[in-house]
Amino acid sequence: MRRLLLLTSLTFAGFTSFSQSPLSAKIDQKSKALEPKVIEWRRDFHKNPELGNREFKTAEKIAAHLKSLGIEVQTGVGHTGVVGLLKGGKPGPVVALRADMDGLPVTERVDVPFKSTVTTDYNGQKVGVMHACGHDTHISILMGVAEVLASMKSDLKGTVKFIFQPAEEGAPEGEEGGAKLMIKEGVLENPKVDAIFGLHINSQTEVGKIGYKPGATMAAVDFFSIDVKGKQTHGAYPWSGVDPIVTSSQIVMGLQTIVSRNLDLTKAPAVVTIGAINGGIRQNIIPEEVKMIGTIRTFDEDMHVKVHKRITEIATNIAESAGAKADVKIGILYPVTYNDIPLTEEMIGTLKDVAGKDNVKLVPAASGAEDFSFFQQKVPGFFFFLGGMPVGKDPLTASAHHTPDFYIDDSGMLLGVRSLSRLTVDYMEKKTKK
Repeated sequence: MRRLLLLTSLTFAGFTSFSQSPLSAKIDQKSKALEPKVIEWRRDFHKNPELGNREFKTAEKIAAHLKSLGIEVQTGVGHTGVVGLLKGGKPGPVVALRADMDGLPVTERVDVPFKSTVTTDYNGQKVGVMHACGHDTHISILMGVAEVLASMKSDLKGTVKFIFQPAEEGAPEGEEGGAKLMIKEGVLENPKVDAIFGLHINSQTEVGKIGYKPGATMAAVDFFSIDVKGKQTHGAYPWSGVDPIVTSSQIVMGLQTIVSRNLDLTKAPAVVTIGAINGGIRQNIIPEEVKMIGTIRTFDEDMHVKVHKRITEIATNIAESAGAKADVKIGILYPVTYNDIPLTEEMIGTLKDVAGKDNVKLVPAASGAEDFSFFQQKVPGFFFFLGGMPVGKDPLTASAHHTPDFYIDDSGMLLGVRSLSRLTVDYMEKKTKK
């Protein structure tokens, strides 16, 4: 109840303290006029997706557009990232806006005129490439925002940094990438960023709606692998060896008790999932080794530490009890996507004004992850969810992200352009009044 009251007070405080920028009407008019162009960009990017750290043509198109607007452009940041700098005509804060650019190794099944037919070799397999998480819409929205804000450059009270980021879905094996690498290469400096805003389209949220949550919004994500080594033997004589398949099965079941029995789920949710398990080559041979990989999702640092500890304890002890050995490796990937609470309180009124207060809703924390979280570790950030599901469709029947049937309604992007543009100028207006 205390947490609910806090969220309610944040929403009310943010809305009542809202102060609209004089540029609001101009932004709305310009955004509407640009909508056909934004949709055209989106369809082109969707038809021609590129995987993380390989967004070469995508980056070229972005850079060319920013340059045509008179924006200072830096390319090759974090491999293929593009950064644009728009200096307003008046002094003020530096606002960063971020869009991710990479597609996924997914073969598209959606029957649209701009369907992706791109294929590539990924981890030794020939696969399709698809914008199955909506990054094509993010790119196009931010390109639209750049054009809107560049048209009113002389009126801007500050500087806008447009960050087009590669490899949000993860860099290829053996490479660095994503937000972390861009930060390492100085994307938040020269000039130093005061606040950053970002959005994510959502295929199960209706067009015209916006979802947000103060504080922990998306989960921290970690990767783990467990190699179980036994003793190979004939399948007819299992007592002659040590069966890593049976041992691995026991480990998988044991891991389920971490969330159900070891964590205080009234504090925060958590997920431990085995995503792949491989071992053996023949029906009558008990193999020597089984390998499994999985993902961890947490929202609380103490729980994060405990999950790591319990995975190692459960796997190694179960293996030892069977006469096998388990080698556990855990890799820390993305931190919690955490919306700065004062910034959220200050800016939520803008989103309510843009979308209508009944269309902006508090949403539960999501167990998905976002490397926007690395930016939020360095500067105050606000990340929200934009509706992309056709109006009237049942969210339960809408295809999820990262699937071949993922679909986004183009009409949802206009609200994205208006929202990021208005957040920028309203933030500048608030900061220059103080």
